[in-house]
Amino acid sequence: MNTTGRKTVKGEKTSAPKAAKAKKVTQAAAEAKKALPTHEEIAKRSYELYLQRGAVDGFHEQDWLQAEAELLSAG
Repeated sequence: MNTTGRKTVKGEKTSAPKAAKAKKVTQAAAEAKKALPTHEEIAKRSYELYLQRGAVDGFHEQDWLQAEAELLSAG
């Protein structure tokens, strides 16, 4: 078996890496990751909701979930 560059030559057959398939998976993962809001984005929007309510404590979970839902639907 000889190695020529990135190809492996075995007798008369030649095999090359399957980079095209990996690239598609990488693009899909990047798009999915891009669509999800970051922790910082959710925290910022959650704080804005807290301030809109007049800085009343006790609604942090509701604010977080609402902020997350808004950012997911916008993205």
